[in-house]
Amino acid sequence: MAKDLTGKRIAILVDEGFEQVELVKPRKALDKAGAETQVVSPQTEQGQVRGWNMKRWGKFVAIDVPLESADPSTFDALLLPGGVMNPDKLRINPKAVEFVKHFFDAGKPVAAICHAPWTLVEADVVKGRTLTSWPSLRTDIRNAGGTWVDQEVVTDNGLVTSRMPDDIRAFNKKMIEQFAEGEPAMRQREQRIA
Repeated sequence: MAKDLTGKRIAILVDEGFEQVELVKPRKALDKAGAETQVVSPQTEQGQVRGWNMKRWGKFVAIDVPLESADPSTFDALLLPGGVMNPDKLRINPKAVEFVKHFFDAGKPVAAICHAPWTLVEADVVKGRTLTSWPSLRTDIRNAGGTWVDQEVVTDNGLVTSRMPDDIRAFNKKMIEQFAEGEPAMRQREQRIA
């Protein structure tokens, strides 16, 4: 299992109300593996975006790159934390949807946890894929042509998904593996499948 992400630049796309633990713990794991993580957000108020901490408002996190000026081609992979409010806001933001879609079009790895697959549904990238999420999204995923399963972590051709904060440990492990493989490995897999 590859664990070295040195030289990899990872975008973490969030809006207000992201589940705090779903950003903080995966980001810490990515940083520990050597990645350069950058928070990308449409929120521009004082250069910060506020998280949600299970049942109440959480901490503010600094925005490294405003979504309006973010170039997805400069990133190697994408992390999408969940929370209910965050992906609900992102999926109605055309720039956010376009940003997410770029990673799939370019064959770059993506990791999404909890409610984050709502944004994937809106980006029209779940058709033909197997993934998991918070259970309330299963019908949305099925209606978008995906296969929903109730598992701790699921990988499907560069896409890593998990259900909830309790799955973060397994999520982080698979996310780092997939991000270490990166784009060339994904393209090779696609060629073998075709």
